[in-house]
Amino acid sequence: MFVHTRKFLGLTGMELDNASRLRQHLEKFDRCSLGHFPTPLEAARRLMPSAAAPSIYVKRDDASGLGGGGNKVRALEYLIPSVLSSGADTIVTAGVVQSNSVRQVAAAAAKIGLACHFGMITDRVPVVDNDYAETGNIFLDRLYGATCEPMSVRDDKPRFLQAMADRLSREGRRPYVVPYGCANALGATGYLRCALEIAEQAASAGIALTHVVHASGTGGTQAGLIVGFALLGLDIDVVGIDIDADPIGVRARVTGLLEQLCADVGLDADRLRERIIVEDRYSAGHYGMADSRTVDAICLAAQREALLLDPVYSGKAFAALLDFAAQGRFSSADRVLFLHTGGTPAIYAYRSHFDRGALERDRETPCRGMREGQRYRRMS
Repeated sequence: MFVHTRKFLGLTGMELDNASRLRQHLEKFDRCSLGHFPTPLEAARRLMPSAAAPSIYVKRDDASGLGGGGNKVRALEYLIPSVLSSGADTIVTAGVVQSNSVRQVAAAAAKIGLACHFGMITDRVPVVDNDYAETGNIFLDRLYGATCEPMSVRDDKPRFLQAMADRLSREGRRPYVVPYGCANALGATGYLRCALEIAEQAASAGIALTHVVHASGTGGTQAGLIVGFALLGLDIDVVGIDIDADPIGVRARVTGLLEQLCADVGLDADRLRERIIVEDRYSAGHYGMADSRTVDAICLAAQREALLLDPVYSGKAFAALLDFAAQGRFSSADRVLFLHTGGTPAIYAYRSHFDRGALERDRETPCRGMREGQRYRRMS
């Protein structure tokens, strides 16, 4: 099932009022149209055919268009107007070798005619394939014309970015710093808009969503969704899957952005802090590393739904969703949306993980033995 409507066909009067309020807030910001929105919302019926399984849907932000797609396109639609109004000729940012964020920033820079220079963190992922630094996202960065210089995971990111910008200024350039992961309140506004888009699509299809599950790292996606659904008056749990092996840090980043968004829209941040859910058992123990559970989840999504995930972000989040279902943490009445945040180009840098055994393994239905006891925690 593909849902592309832009209308609120199924919202109640109160929800329409809330949607109008959120639209009015979004209209305060300049927005540069970069992506293919709304992205599809699909039913994934073959993932969990058991009658005891929850209904699973996929929000395809991997199909957001620009530069191979991904969740940062939404953030960049709100960041780029600020870049252009500053008179900048160069965007400065940072990320790991296989950074999805950098790829999308580099693509946006190419699209609007600016240069992109980034700090490339070369030592964050401890074990990599031989061609890790030549394929996937880094190949696309270079294709989009971006240039880079090495930095260390131990470097202070804001300070390093500012030092790069200062040097470029001395060289006669006009730099603008886009924060690591596009993670500030302006970027997170893109996921306020996404919450509205999800509400439109779900209402039009008659789907009463109970949960959204997604990869969470720099925090903007999760913060934007929590605040957006709260503004809309929708009781949807937003479950962030820690991909950094740093759940305290992930929670802190989500909290900081959530508080800024709440201040912007006039919501009580104390109440919404209680809705931050960060699950911490699916990171494979280290950022950028993939375990067999992640690889199995990627293979299952590909072979049952032709859905391409990556080993660093979406694959881990999807492995978590499958495990929740297998544990009985969702009920058969739940309607669970998997937010695919993108990252597919990175899979080419992890080919060694996908041996013939992984690709051919006959996977049992993940939720076949789902029991009725434990449910996924619903917030009161």
